[in-house]
Amino acid sequence: MSLEKFLSNAVSSWMSEEGPNSDIVLSSRVRLARNLTDFRFSTLYSSEEAREIVDRVKEKLTSYPKNLGELEFLPTSEIQPLQKRVLMEKHLISPNLAEETNYGAVLLSSEEDISIMVNEEDHIRIQCLYPGLQLKEALKKANQIDDWFESEFDFAFDEKHGYLTTCPTNVGTGLRASVMMHLPGLVLTQQLNRIIPAINQLGLVVRGIYGEGSEALGNIFQISNQTTLGKSEEDIVEDLLSVVKQIIEKEQSARDALVQTSNIQLEDRIFRSLGVLEHSRIIESKEAAKCLSDVRLGIDLGYIKVISKNILNELMILTQPGFLQQYSGGPLRPNERDIRRSSLIRERIKLDKDTCEEEK
Repeated sequence: MSLEKFLSNAVSSWMSEEGPNSDIVLSSRVRLARNLTDFRFSTLYSSEEAREIVDRVKEKLTSYPKNLGELEFLPTSEIQPLQKRVLMEKHLISPNLAEETNYGAVLLSSEEDISIMVNEEDHIRIQCLYPGLQLKEALKKANQIDDWFESEFDFAFDEKHGYLTTCPTNVGTGLRASVMMHLPGLVLTQQLNRIIPAINQLGLVVRGIYGEGSEALGNIFQISNQTTLGKSEEDIVEDLLSVVKQIIEKEQSARDALVQTSNIQLEDRIFRSLGVLEHSRIIESKEAAKCLSDVRLGIDLGYIKVISKNILNELMILTQPGFLQQYSGGPLRPNERDIRRSSLIRERIKLDKDTCEEEK
């Protein structure tokens, strides 16, 4: 494996698989935050300490169990800024690690379902990703990886408070569980703004596609736990699962209502968006995300049968600014990105249509 392998494909291998409720839940993620007892937290440690943390993780990697998946060690000092942006757009590293220049690293599995960040906000952050609604499966894998790390390192832990982390909101289990959901039905029926406050009252938070501070492009929302202290990992995941299942039901009901009460308007919206994607010569990222969301809804409802959902998963990432520039071989001005984005979308949709026709 090499860095180029992780940059060349917009869709990670795990994203190509169908998961439970994958028409609404795009992915499930579990992240564990851990810190080593021998070092100060990232807000206070020196450059020498940061380098030593990276060196220790790399050294121990030789004993990493093969049954958990082979990992590629990539120091941030060897990753260019544009390449970091691509990895961030694929959710393989966080915006925080993307800003790290010399003293961080990321360990990636070949399937890209495991990402272990070193010297992000915490010394070690273990991330596991699964398609569809598979939070329990993601937690099980993350715990297996965590068990190995605990056999090799001493983590900062307090009997009363649990795992100690840089940000106080992560103290306790250090667990952030989240799901990425496509919720066009709730947005179009204007129900989501009423639901979000209720979700927040349950100790959960609704964010955009790239987490805190990001926009909900293409009606895609990330829902995660806010509380990590006072609950077990299993309880946190169960609570999130319970809410997510209710949101799935509400989204499905909203879609059914749209079909029953506004069928022709909905069909018109979907096919107008498909027309824009197939024929536009300039398209901004927000408009592209909106149209891709409409088309995905059209596929899920059976209006569109000649395009696969996988192509939309790919285009959601491929049309982001970093990936567009990486794909084009260098920096692009905003207008050039809009032109390249429209061209790329037209090409990929035509190719996918042709493939679907051949398979009939």
